[in-house]
Amino acid sequence: MNYRHHFHAGNFADVCKHALLVQLVRGLQRKEKGFLFLDTHAGRGRYDLSAAERGDTLERKPEHPDGIGRLWGRSDLPAALAEYATLVREFDQQAGNSGSLPHFYPGSPRLVQMIARAQDRLALCEKHPEEFVALRDEFTFASRTSVQQIDGYTALRAMLPPLEKRALVLIDPPFEEQDEFARIVAGLRDGLRRLPGGTFAVWYPLTERARADAFLDELTMLDLPPTFMAEVTIAGEDTLLKMKGCGLAVLNPPWQIDQTVAPLLPLLAELLAQAPGGGGHLRWLVPER
Repeated sequence: MNYRHHFHAGNFADVCKHALLVQLVRGLQRKEKGFLFLDTHAGRGRYDLSAAERGDTLERKPEHPDGIGRLWGRSDLPAALAEYATLVREFDQQAGNSGSLPHFYPGSPRLVQMIARAQDRLALCEKHPEEFVALRDEFTFASRTSVQQIDGYTALRAMLPPLEKRALVLIDPPFEEQDEFARIVAGLRDGLRRLPGGTFAVWYPLTERARADAFLDELTMLDLPPTFMAEVTIAGEDTLLKMKGCGLAVLNPPWQIDQTVAPLLPLLAELLAQAPGGGGHLRWLVPER
């Protein structure tokens, strides 16, 4: 695997994914009982946004100014979105940035750790050797957190069901493999068999290459629990952008979390737009019962 997320950290897709992830965690925390947060493709935990400008060998245009940079100085965000932005600013400051622009960005593991309760537990999985070492070092002294160098789909079989009998599973692969959607669906089938009531959140890109429509077709072949798709596009169909948007498929979402998530999607599309014609919407594949 050659993917390095630090080139894309803090971009529009991260903003959408992480803003919704925070709300999923909050939804599960309505109940006192703890839960396992299982991140199948955890990355390195934190990202130096200046690395995106350098690239591996050549300078490149960073993506975070059109992502977290669009939210950075705003004071008019709704509460659910403001909570995410505040967490990122707090992390950035704690990481040592005293400037006015974002420098350090938290990955999914760090965001969840920041709001996890004493009874919640994190299991972080990363297969890429260099990313795993960075992730392990990032969480060396973290309580109730395990870090393993393991294939994320294998982790679904190895770590479910958890002792807590509750889980939020984030599946956020790099989409380098042509059969990634098929692997996701197979992983979801395994996960639901082991923990039928678990909450599973799958991030996916909206590109011609990724074929999200094929993912939807395969997903509907499962015996799905209540499931919704939350999508944001930052440009219309005729855009030249390779990735025009992204989505989060959520299986067994916390009760009525759609009422919090749905209003955020068109707002995110407006805030993060890079060309006309984008938008945001939530649709249920299987409604709540």
